[in-house]
Amino acid sequence: MKRRSFILKSALATSTLSMTGFSVFGQIPKEKPKYHFQLKYAPHIGMFRESAGDDPIAQLNFMADQGFAAFEDNGMMDRPVDMQVAMAKVMKDRSLEMGVFVAHKIYWDSPNLASGNKEKRAEFLEYIRKAVEVAKRVGAKWMTVVPGHRDLKLGMGYQTVHVVESLKQAAAILEPHGLVMVLEPLNFRNHPGLFLTESPQAYEICKAVASPSCKILFDIYHQQIQEGNLIPNIEACWDEIAYFQLGDNPGRNEPTTGEINYQNVLKFINTKGFTGILGMEHGNSMAGIPGEEAVIQAYKLVDPKP
Repeated sequence: MKRRSFILKSALATSTLSMTGFSVFGQIPKEKPKYHFQLKYAPHIGMFRESAGDDPIAQLNFMADQGFAAFEDNGMMDRPVDMQVAMAKVMKDRSLEMGVFVAHKIYWDSPNLASGNKEKRAEFLEYIRKAVEVAKRVGAKWMTVVPGHRDLKLGMGYQTVHVVESLKQAAAILEPHGLVMVLEPLNFRNHPGLFLTESPQAYEICKAVASPSCKILFDIYHQQIQEGNLIPNIEACWDEIAYFQLGDNPGRNEPTTGEINYQNVLKFINTKGFTGILGMEHGNSMAGIPGEEAVIQAYKLVDPKP
């Protein structure tokens, strides 16, 4: 075969391979594997809007394409049922585990559970019953509960008793379904005046409720502001922690943008054998697609090495 003829035939074969995806042996090259994170990080709707568009379904598929194994959605309770069903199907098809959604109306400026008001307690329990149906529909196990504002007319001891009683009744609703409400302490700077602020307080309440359906959501951003001492406090609360949320401080953006040493914190959590979800409840430090790519790269950087 002449050299020119050989080169032309080789070029044609290469072109055909690139267009068809078949090798000269008739085999389809393996698809490039997606990135594998050691921990189950859960983005939320809107985090990758620039890359995936406004459609929640497209955003879920984008998350799965990047290698994320979970997803959380504070507003899932308020989504139309048909959207909940559609999102659940995508999560099942793409092996995305559902994280938390907010289970009830949160009283940011006035007391509800801390007050002992029976009508407010009844309202809360009705939300919990509705949340059970949502959890079943979307395949969720965890739901966020925030006990609301302090009652400034009552001592903390009385308020704690009222909160514990409400949570015991909520746990009785959740236990038969294997569902878990996770209590989230929130910091004094972003949410002044709330009843639940620190991890030891959440630990005490969970021990008092004494139910597998009442655990702690340890939000590392909030607790860095509220109390610091992150790893020792995580260690002290470990047997009651069911869920983590992440965000750096200051700024509440992705890890590596603030003062928290997420490489060490996540290494500790991984070493403890945590197999649950870590919600990415933060903003993006930069706008647009570059900002979204920066979020993904930040998690690759801080994710514990195998």
